[in-house]
Amino acid sequence: MTEIGTVIDGKYEILRKIGKGGMSVVYLAMDTHLNKQWAVKEIIKKGNGKNDEIIVNSLLAEANMMKKLDHPALPRIVDIIDNKDTIYVIMDYIEGESLDKYLKEYGPQPEELVIEWAKQLCDALSYLHSQKPPIIYRDMKPANIMLKPEGNIKIIDFGIAREYKEQKLADTTVLGTKGYAPPEQYSGQTDARSDIYALGMTMHHLLTGIDPRGGEGYHPVRTWSPELSEGIELIIDKCVQPAPENRYQTCADLLYDLEHPQLITKDYKKKQKVKLGVFLGTFIFSVIMFITGIACRMVSTSINNNQYENLISVSASTSIDEKKESYISAIEIYPDRQDAYLKLLESYEDEGTFGKKENDEFLAVYNKYKSELDTTSIKTADLNYKIGMMYFNYYTEDDGTYSFSGRVQKAYSFFEQNYENEELTEGYQNQNISDCYYRICYFYKKYILNSSTVEEPSKNDYEELFSTINGMLENISEASAYDRLSIYNAVFMLMYDQRNNMQQNNVDSEDILSIIDTVHDMANKLQVNKEQSLKLQTEINEHYESFRDAIIRVYEQT
Repeated sequence: MTEIGTVIDGKYEILRKIGKGGMSVVYLAMDTHLNKQWAVKEIIKKGNGKNDEIIVNSLLAEANMMKKLDHPALPRIVDIIDNKDTIYVIMDYIEGESLDKYLKEYGPQPEELVIEWAKQLCDALSYLHSQKPPIIYRDMKPANIMLKPEGNIKIIDFGIAREYKEQKLADTTVLGTKGYAPPEQYSGQTDARSDIYALGMTMHHLLTGIDPRGGEGYHPVRTWSPELSEGIELIIDKCVQPAPENRYQTCADLLYDLEHPQLITKDYKKKQKVKLGVFLGTFIFSVIMFITGIACRMVSTSINNNQYENLISVSASTSIDEKKESYISAIEIYPDRQDAYLKLLESYEDEGTFGKKENDEFLAVYNKYKSELDTTSIKTADLNYKIGMMYFNYYTEDDGTYSFSGRVQKAYSFFEQNYENEELTEGYQNQNISDCYYRICYFYKKYILNSSTVEEPSKNDYEELFSTINGMLENISEASAYDRLSIYNAVFMLMYDQRNNMQQNNVDSEDILSIIDTVHDMANKLQVNKEQSLKLQTEINEHYESFRDAIIRVYEQT
């Protein structure tokens, strides 16, 4: 074991032991260069046989797998140090306690809270399953879920996670935890549906307090807690079906039902059947009265078209909530058309907020139908751009706060799709400004958010970024006032957010202030009337002096 006070690799000072496994010890350490705390997992190469070698290789595989990942619910691996006899894995230090300990202390948890945790877990599992090849976690349980002080969760212990290979008929002999693991994990090939089963058992445990490892046969949650809703019982029952084909097939499908548990209840379905019966009766009567034969299909299409147009053309005096409901209904009629998605985003823009509630609402329909969108349509390029803009300029947490890096991380993939797909964006009028957003996001992803390397931006990197920004600012004169003000505001936030890093890299302060002044001047030359444009212009003017002074102060302190 490493002694307290030891400094590893010249910068990680061991403070205290915080955990222990079979062949590993976890310490809390201080990065003396960054003044930041990390968790350090020490893996000792015992060399006492094949079993030890397998375990060491498994722990190393876990570390290397995690090093490639970047998701807020997953711990980051920032460094792996091999000192011949010992391996040190440097990772995020996660404050909080595991949900199994939380469950023992406080008992079964409220349904609303468990659903919120389950949605976060769904998002993390979706991210793992979307990797190429997909990563199957295989050990979901309360003990492997950490609850942080602010209420968010992180998944830990990737010791038996593995990359899914379709041609492989069986997994390794290492299994998950009895009671949480699905039947196929003991005898055959696991896939994304195996994680869904374990998530279902985890929700069951958190809601009822009944530990599935105790040997008690499975019973629906309302057997133990009658006050729980029918919706959550049906969701969990579907998650834990013995046959994988009877479960949710993806975490996106599960997430949708977690967002709308009332839609799958028997009462709701009964009402829908009654409504459907009335609708069908009316429709059949209309068909009999007005059309025959092949004209039936044509009239049906015409009705849908008219209904779709009516839904996306609601009156300006309609309330925001009614507008959103109307646009979502239109998407469900024609999920391959982009107009209703764009209208839904406009309603958030008009409202001036895009918090977690709005994000969940939008993603519920977007993720459900995005595979039906035409990836070669210029309207899809516009949709990617508008989604990226919404995250970049408006996304906030539940308490109304936001971080620039958090916004960048959510917006990045949408701007990336436009940047990399020339067929999609050929002739798209906002391509230059979309590329400008991408360059800013790419810089953040590579140097600020990418925990898989310790690469830091250099003076030359910042100067290249400045050159790109200046070039882009010259090429967006044809964009709308709102779009131009949005990118001006984005550049403003970037300069302010990176002021300390730029000073440490000896970037010329005059270059930074020149961009700030240029953007400020450009913003004030625009004649704007729309409320959202005026809001952005006002925000730039309000921040101009304080941002500029903050940058100057950083350089004067040296």
